[in-house]
Amino acid sequence: MTVDKPSFHSSASVSDTAKPKEQKSWVPIVLIGIAIAYLGLVEYIPAINVFVQAFSKGVGPFLSNLTRPAFLHAAWLTLLLAVISLPLNTVFGLCAAWAIARHKFPGRAVVLSIIDLPFSISPVVAGLMIVLLYGRNGWFGPWLQAHDIKIVFAFPGMVLATAFVSMPFVAREVIPVLEEFGKDQEEAARTLGAKDWQIFLRVTLPSIRWGLLYGLILTNARAMGEFGAVSVVSGNIADQTQSLPLFVEDAYKQYETEAAFSAAVLLALLAVVTLVLKEILERKTRIKDVE
Repeated sequence: MTVDKPSFHSSASVSDTAKPKEQKSWVPIVLIGIAIAYLGLVEYIPAINVFVQAFSKGVGPFLSNLTRPAFLHAAWLTLLLAVISLPLNTVFGLCAAWAIARHKFPGRAVVLSIIDLPFSISPVVAGLMIVLLYGRNGWFGPWLQAHDIKIVFAFPGMVLATAFVSMPFVAREVIPVLEEFGKDQEEAARTLGAKDWQIFLRVTLPSIRWGLLYGLILTNARAMGEFGAVSVVSGNIADQTQSLPLFVEDAYKQYETEAAFSAAVLLALLAVVTLVLKEILERKTRIKDVE
């Protein structure tokens, strides 16, 4: 008759495996706590402070700050910059995405790198590039002066700066969607006699609509919130070349803190709307992928 000996190794292994589980239980909590604390210090507390400062004297002064002529002009100019930059970058983004996703050509990687250029350089450097090209002493400066065309320290320069910094978003969102969609349906439509514009409107555009809308939202958000490049090329002249972000800085420097925080609240609300729309599109995209 054999007697089974107690398995010390098995009990030891059980205890060894239990320890990591006990250790892992508090690791996610610590990591989540660190992330929340970091976001609180960097984002949440400053954002809450902006709202507190804006409404520190009540709703009446807050609303009166939003009716000041300088603020209204800055808001109108910001809206105009977004309205002009958005269709320009939409057309460019769609053309670039179509060329890159549907064709293989030498230098394709270089084109992608050029599209990503606004992501990799400082907006201030982008503004300086525009000044070096279109300023009084720039490459095209003498010709522009001879024809009485003003780019830098005027609205056209602000449009160029805004369009440059918001250029990549549409293309970068549409390219992967086009690559995933493929071109079988487009070729099938072409064999049935459809023209290129009919293929784009009835086959391609419906398939990329969510990616396109996502890119449009990001482009609009960047255009309305741009500060660095616009500040270099605009001159920051009140009631002339002052966008809403520039108005916030100028009002704060002039010790008009209530006006500065009121304008900042409006920009923050625009950012919240952008995040909500972004979340809605992401959910619709995930539902579409599941289907």
